[in-house]
Amino acid sequence: MIVGSIAGIGAGLAAIGAGIGIGNIGGKALEGMARQPEAASQIQTTMLIAAAFVEAVALFAEVIAFLGTGQVN
Repeated sequence: MIVGSIAGIGAGLAAIGAGIGIGNIGGKALEGMARQPEAASQIQTTMLIAAAFVEAVALFAEVIAFLGTGQVN
């Protein structure tokens, strides 16, 4: 019972961290595009790749949180 709650907290923290990270990436990318509109396509490509890596790490953290509890069969 408590172990499942801890896994839920870990998964929630991973999701919050990913949201903050992707928000920072998007904000800084928009700032960069506003400063240099001619580099917008390159900045956007880099932003999408970085966001994908952040999301992958968050998913990995959620899987580890649930595997650590023994809830996944």
